[in-house]
Amino acid sequence: MRHLVLSTLALAIAAGCAHKVAEEPAQERALAAEAARKERAKRAEIESIEASGSRLAAAPTGMPAPMASPPPPPPAAYMPMPQAPEPNTENYAEFEDNAIVRTVENPVSTFSIDVDTGSYSNVRRMLARGQLPPKDAVRVEEMINYFDYGYPAPTDRSQPFRISTELAPAPWDDKRVLMQVGLKGYEVPREQIPAANLVFLIDTSGSMSSEDKLPLLRESFRQMVPRLRAQDRVSIVVYAGSAGLVLPPTPGDRHGEILDALGRLEAGGSTNGGEGIALAYAMAKQGFIEGGVNRVILATDGDFNVGIYDTRALETQVEHGREAGVALTTLGFGMGNYNDALAERLADVGDGNHAYIDNLMEGRKVLVEEMSSTLLTIASDVKIQVEFNPAQVAEYRLVGYENRQLAREDFNNDQVDAGEIGAGHDVTAIYELCLVGMGCESSDPLRYGAVPAPATTRGQELAFLKLRYKQPGNDHSVLVEQPVTRRAMDATASESLRFAAAVAAYADLLRGGRNMNGYGWDEVEALARGARGEDPWGYRGEFLNLVAQARSLAGAAGPARISEE
Repeated sequence: MRHLVLSTLALAIAAGCAHKVAEEPAQERALAAEAARKERAKRAEIESIEASGSRLAAAPTGMPAPMASPPPPPPAAYMPMPQAPEPNTENYAEFEDNAIVRTVENPVSTFSIDVDTGSYSNVRRMLARGQLPPKDAVRVEEMINYFDYGYPAPTDRSQPFRISTELAPAPWDDKRVLMQVGLKGYEVPREQIPAANLVFLIDTSGSMSSEDKLPLLRESFRQMVPRLRAQDRVSIVVYAGSAGLVLPPTPGDRHGEILDALGRLEAGGSTNGGEGIALAYAMAKQGFIEGGVNRVILATDGDFNVGIYDTRALETQVEHGREAGVALTTLGFGMGNYNDALAERLADVGDGNHAYIDNLMEGRKVLVEEMSSTLLTIASDVKIQVEFNPAQVAEYRLVGYENRQLAREDFNNDQVDAGEIGAGHDVTAIYELCLVGMGCESSDPLRYGAVPAPATTRGQELAFLKLRYKQPGNDHSVLVEQPVTRRAMDATASESLRFAAAVAAYADLLRGGRNMNGYGWDEVEALARGARGEDPWGYRGEFLNLVAQARSLAGAAGPARISEE
């Protein structure tokens, strides 16, 4: 019996121990869970206090406040990616300023005239955006020829233009002299302009979609439409991947049809300039007007990136069109991919002119106010040759026209292409001279060079000016000659020459100021302001604003020029 009781007691004790052992992990887990809950509550309270700052201010002196944990980074999917800027592929032909020439070594200067103005408005676009222009975007002659200098016009049409010359001290160096040569074409009333066969060749590629390209182009062309007459013919060709005919040759007085065709233009696709030019010349041939104005007007940002890649092949097409009596005008638009070099070159080859349209006012200036001079050529292949007298002129420098230089023998060669003058056009050329005895020579004479002619040779002639031009449709040129004498020199330059000199100095400063002898922006502004004169369209007033913008940007850029980006 006793043995049975002891066995039962032993079994009970063992069961109790086993139960206690089974309960211990559960209790430990419960205690751990309660501790974790309290820790979470404490952390939440600390985070709430740190966010509100209510207890940080009340923390005892010397007790460090709890440090806030940095916010977790946003998920990678929502991280903003930096946008790479669009590459700037604008293209400008490189050139260097004309050098100073010693007259005794090379007394003859020959060049083709230029009536383009695209450089001025393109530079204006860059300055308006807070950028100094690249050096090669600044062509001095185009800046000067943007303005009308009020030269006297021919009294009759026996000679299509009249020549004016002036001599006066250079504002940036009183030891030097400026010689201004101005040509003024005769004016033709609008009603007397021959019938015009115009083909608008419009780039509608994807690159033309921005507001400063195709939309501006449409609005600019719309301003021209009311001026079109019943005897005129208008066609519209577009190119974007492939060329298309939007408007076949249509009488100019059908304004509604022309405006409707312009309104249908949309940008999209790549650019096949070669195909577009071929179709445009085909339309010009179809609508050709004998004895009239036949012209293709190419409007583009110049991004010829599909089709004919070879620039020479494009030039050949334009040359063939010119030989068939169809001229080419180019109008540039937009930024970022503007191919200035190609647009200007095609216009030169096509006996046309090149302009850049940066706003609607410029569109009106080019396509409405100046359309008569743009359309009607009154003198073609116009060349200038100046022979300087070594007895009077020690050195000379032609301001601008670097890409219009001709060989001396080209002047008499009627097969050499040169520039055109339109009805009412102004053309200005400026030479900077160092006269003998003024002490302004920039280089020493050659030890074994030619000996200057005696001072009595040809009296007081400083130079002998010769021009050649062709009447439209003629193959043989006409020669015009006149001397420029020292007696014509004035102590003070006229308003016309002062303003032209201010524009020349402005352009030179934009190109680095190599020829300005320390003449700066303040002096340019003062010179231009004093020569502003009558300014009915506000162009000269706008020029003063551009000088101020350029001065501000050049000052911000510091002494080193940064416009070669």
